[in-house]
Amino acid sequence: MLTQSAPLAKTVRQLRNDELNLSEYISEACGRVDRVDAEVQSLLPEPDRCGRLEVEAAELELRFPDPDRRPPLFGALVAVKDIFHVDGFVTRAGTGVPPELFAGHEAAVVTSLRDAGALILGKAVTTEFAYFEPGPTRNPHNLAHTPGGSSSGSAAAVAAGLCPLAVGTQTIGSVIRPAAFCGIVGFKPSFDRIPTAGLVYFSRSADHVGLFTQDVAGMRLAASVVCRDWQEVPAPAGLPVLGLPEGPYLRQTDPEGLAAFRQQIDRLANAGVTVCSVPALEDIERINHLHRRLIFAEFADEHASMYDQYTKLYRPRTAEIIEIGRTVTDDERAEAKASMARLRAELTDLMDAEGIDLWVCPAALGPAPEGIHATGDPAMNLPWTHAGMPAITLPAGLADNGLPLGLQLVARFGQDEMLLGWAELISKTGVLTGRR
Repeated sequence: MLTQSAPLAKTVRQLRNDELNLSEYISEACGRVDRVDAEVQSLLPEPDRCGRLEVEAAELELRFPDPDRRPPLFGALVAVKDIFHVDGFVTRAGTGVPPELFAGHEAAVVTSLRDAGALILGKAVTTEFAYFEPGPTRNPHNLAHTPGGSSSGSAAAVAAGLCPLAVGTQTIGSVIRPAAFCGIVGFKPSFDRIPTAGLVYFSRSADHVGLFTQDVAGMRLAASVVCRDWQEVPAPAGLPVLGLPEGPYLRQTDPEGLAAFRQQIDRLANAGVTVCSVPALEDIERINHLHRRLIFAEFADEHASMYDQYTKLYRPRTAEIIEIGRTVTDDERAEAKASMARLRAELTDLMDAEGIDLWVCPAALGPAPEGIHATGDPAMNLPWTHAGMPAITLPAGLADNGLPLGLQLVARFGQDEMLLGWAELISKTGVLTGRR
């Protein structure tokens, strides 16, 4: 196991008040990257990473000598999925396609993080163009297992303690699933709550920018910096009412994953959380089909000219979805887009009718599969991405093989602040991880 504690909020607090020396923090982090990432392989190689960071850290200290005036993420190290443009870095998107073909201006989320005082640790490994063709990254909990994808490097870097914050994307399940596999917190906000400008797009209708931290307190801090129109809200008065979406959606899980989820629900109920079983997502097969048809079509749009010229450089599963995407009709696209709004309304109406604050469901079908040739099935995440509703996964104990499990919570569209507030309350009960 190659994990290490790296809590964002605590680290930033210590850096801001000089309890933790920034230069020493950078040096220690670089040393850990050198020791650990040779095995985990979460970050893209960089010839003089430490030298660059030392210069940037010194410049940051010169700009903000007064601890009382330091920005909210002062000195925090951030890994950025390599489908975001970052000034000073080449964007390769996990592919052999020439990177100059999709170069662009720095991503809005990266600029926001820099403005808040964060330092870029480096580019994190992604699957090819954020789909299923994996990179070399391994799960820090067990190197023989996948960290998930497509934000594989982002999740693994945070779990390995290389940095306290990472940025990823989710078009089906690429934030929530790898966070669950790596035993950390992953947050996919409401659609477009974090700007996508500066991203190598997969699907403009479904791409969500998401975040990885080791705890919810750190996630709230990071979200407050990068989410549009973030509002500080009072802490929830009590634990939320959870809605359990019974039916064919849940039946997609592996037997072990479903059994573990039922145990998680029992522990929450024993801790005083109200859980209501509600039939939902009865048409999950149709939702799955429409979502994939739409994103494949939009992916084909993004790569129309590049693919024709560089077909042989695309890996097989990536090329396959471009070919599929080219068969999607305009009527199918329209139906799929309409179903996004319809599903959001249906799920919200159910929440209103049943008095539900949050949906609760598994974050993945089970623990991380063995091997790194595949990244796992995103079925548990797809409907919430399709509906554009905010979701978070919390660490929720271990499977029989000792690998992490996650619990997914989903709020109404636009209630990101409340989702994180309730998630922190649930996390603090300790019942999901056995710490009370």
